[in-house]
Amino acid sequence: MTIRHTFVKGNRMKPHTWLMLVLAVVTAGCTASKKTAANAQHRIVAPNPAATPSQDSAEPTGDDEFALFEDELEKELEKELEKDAVKISDPLKPLNRAMHNFNDKLYFWLLRPCARAYKKIAPEPVRTGVRNFFSNLATPVRFVSCHLQGKHKAAGRELHRFAYNTTFGLLGIGDPAKNKLGLEPTDEDLGQALAKHGVGNGVYIVLPLFGPSTVRDALGLVGDQFLNPVRYVKPPETSIAISATRINNENSFRLGEYESFKEAAYDPYIAMRQAYIQYRNEKVTQ
Repeated sequence: MTIRHTFVKGNRMKPHTWLMLVLAVVTAGCTASKKTAANAQHRIVAPNPAATPSQDSAEPTGDDEFALFEDELEKELEKELEKDAVKISDPLKPLNRAMHNFNDKLYFWLLRPCARAYKKIAPEPVRTGVRNFFSNLATPVRFVSCHLQGKHKAAGRELHRFAYNTTFGLLGIGDPAKNKLGLEPTDEDLGQALAKHGVGNGVYIVLPLFGPSTVRDALGLVGDQFLNPVRYVKPPETSIAISATRINNENSFRLGEYESFKEAAYDPYIAMRQAYIQYRNEKVTQ
């Protein structure tokens, strides 16, 4: 394992961590030099390999000792990340890491190539229309969530937007409610509604395809699916195809975001967990 750039943006490596790194390099260099001198002396004093048994296999090389220091440094950096991370129970960490890696491979091997190909053949106005259409379909999720949180004015605005965009926006492909009436959409879901009523996060979990979540948000996601009209399209294969179209269309707007996030993070798993919990906490307090 090599040492990459240190932390997620905003964190700093502490002085004792830098000291460990310097000691690792100096010690490894000194060890390697001593080892070279010892080998040279061994060849002069004992030219017969059979007469004098070699100790090379028993003694660690400079590279081995540097690798040990590097592993210790990696562990130290991970501890620093854990200290700075937003506190969330993560008892399923081994399983979550495996699922995180699965989603990572799924993105690079399937989702990103599909989104790139789709973006090449679908101009941005078309993709924006598709995005608006699916946002309009998801109105029941936001409408119910607003009411459950006591945001009745926002719920009324969602209903107004739905009626106006469905009528004058070609079933929601356009967004005249925003462009002409100035009615901005809300960003609410049942996970936020549960939080407003005192339901805690629970443990952190990583869902296949959906990514980072918590027990509370996963329960909210189930409720969101029941309120989404796409779920009731028959046969089920058609419903799945429609959902896949929505995901692929949305991914076409976000190409490069995950790559930049991953490149900037020392540990993408911890960085993703921290970013998600911070984001959800901010949404709940709005």
